[in-house]
Amino acid sequence: MASLVYELSLPGPHTVMRGDLGLVGLRGVVFTPKTGRDLPAIAFGHGWLQPPLRYHGLLRHLASWGIVVAAPGTHTGPFGSHRLFAADLSAALDAAIGVRLGDVRVSPERLGVAGHSFGGGSAVLAAAADERIKAVATLAAAESRPSASMAAQQCRMPGLHVTAGRDLVAPGVGNADLIAQNWAGPVQLRELPKAGHLGFTEGRHWSQLLVQGKPERKTQRYARALLTAFFRTHLAGDRTYAEFLEEDIKGAPLAT
Repeated sequence: MASLVYELSLPGPHTVMRGDLGLVGLRGVVFTPKTGRDLPAIAFGHGWLQPPLRYHGLLRHLASWGIVVAAPGTHTGPFGSHRLFAADLSAALDAAIGVRLGDVRVSPERLGVAGHSFGGGSAVLAAAADERIKAVATLAAAESRPSASMAAQQCRMPGLHVTAGRDLVAPGVGNADLIAQNWAGPVQLRELPKAGHLGFTEGRHWSQLLVQGKPERKTQRYARALLTAFFRTHLAGDRTYAEFLEEDIKGAPLAT
């Protein structure tokens, strides 16, 4: 399994293009493969106080594996609304489907959401409200208002929830753990025992003065591998890594 983590954490075969969601009136970025038809697409939600810039490596990585990724840059302030950000995630999927993205076409039947912290809770809210969403992945998901753990009861699509063992901001017990317990569909909870809350982010940012943790390359590597395998399996219909998702992985064991 270690070799698959390494393989999946490397860039995929696609050349990646970057665009601006501002063209459709939504602040944020979009990463796409250079070409492709009937591609899967996800909307990615940033963490509390974090700009999408702190996830560009992950977003670019997923696009290199044939997944269109749109990341709204709204609600980055301290009083962001989970409910409104969830609506922005759905709007980002609308943009991925409805706007011409060069030589790329997105399938409306292959849509998902993902997010970190604040964006993880918002992704669950979006999935509960948007029947188009077929898969959800969260990284150190935080509870939200309205409650993501309650909204999870409406989520019948596959879910993957990754927690950080050294997270003092959104610890797995009471956050992602409760979301996973309430999930109505197939669900996995995985822990990265040595990861901190901001381990999933990239680069430096002033919010590190307020929020526990710092970027961690190992955590980023696991996040890239897990999300790539999950969305390739559940959105792209690629069964190559299905068995990988069902096994314990050194450094990212299954909790449920």
